[in-house]
Amino acid sequence: MASAKGRPTVIAKADFNAEAEAQLLRNAMKGIGTDEKAIITVLTRCNSAQRLEMAIKYKTMFGKDLIDEFKGELTGHFEDGVVALMMTPTDFDAYSLHKAMKGLGTDEFILIEIMCSRSNDDLKAIKEVYEKKYKNTLEEDLKGDSSGHFRRLLVSLCQAAREEPCAIDAGRATKDAEALYQAGAKKLGTDESTFNMIMSSRSYPQLVATFDEYKKLSGHDIIDAIDKEMSGDIESAMKAVVKVARNRTAYFAERIMKAMKGLGTDDIHLIHLIVSRVEIDMQDIKEEFFKSYGKSITDWLQGDLSGDYRRLLQSLVA
Repeated sequence: MASAKGRPTVIAKADFNAEAEAQLLRNAMKGIGTDEKAIITVLTRCNSAQRLEMAIKYKTMFGKDLIDEFKGELTGHFEDGVVALMMTPTDFDAYSLHKAMKGLGTDEFILIEIMCSRSNDDLKAIKEVYEKKYKNTLEEDLKGDSSGHFRRLLVSLCQAAREEPCAIDAGRATKDAEALYQAGAKKLGTDESTFNMIMSSRSYPQLVATFDEYKKLSGHDIIDAIDKEMSGDIESAMKAVVKVARNRTAYFAERIMKAMKGLGTDDIHLIHLIVSRVEIDMQDIKEEFFKSYGKSITDWLQGDLSGDYRRLLQSLVA
């Protein structure tokens, strides 16, 4: 069952000294060439709050912006990963949502991953950062960059008003399961509004109870129903809610696997998935990943990536 708390792989450095760390980064980037290994060591042994403190100290000591320095010295996905580490998890989610919607095209993968998996408190914090930084509400941007039933679900989730876990109401689970059945398998066409209302408002434990009742009633899993009744982004988003409700850790393990599986690596999404979870529950995700796929994330990264980019992500999940 979904839980917002977990075990991170990146924690605060016990003997942290912002001035000493800033000096190490300066030494790594001054003169000819860059010591990428030193940068990886400094950044992955501190948490995001310490990195932000380090950035302030760096500018104070050397009169230069640390992120600008990274952008000038580094390249490719290694640069993307390092820059991502210079944000708190909340700031990084807000940044990623904005980036997913600006310009031509929309990165629905990011919209679904963040909006369907974050807690009420997470979403409230993301909304606050988003509006402050981008001078528009997250809801308005989501409305402008999506359509149809997918847009309705995103707007519903954006309210950050999902019921908090409490005692499971068995009668309500049975009633909701019947409503979902009538809205999908028992109906010509699909009543997505019923799915939207239940999926966006019920607590995760209540949803799991509802899915169990649905299977008893219909003889098949709710995922199968969504497969049959929906398509496109709304299908992907509804499935994400189901998977997060059942096991948030397994959901992220699956997303990481899919980012690496097959021809080529989905680097942008891989970076987002790893960087956004290392201070939250990456230790749990690692264990779930190994249990599900018989190989560690570190080993997958070893075979899928190369160079400093690989070393950075492997250091984060170690």
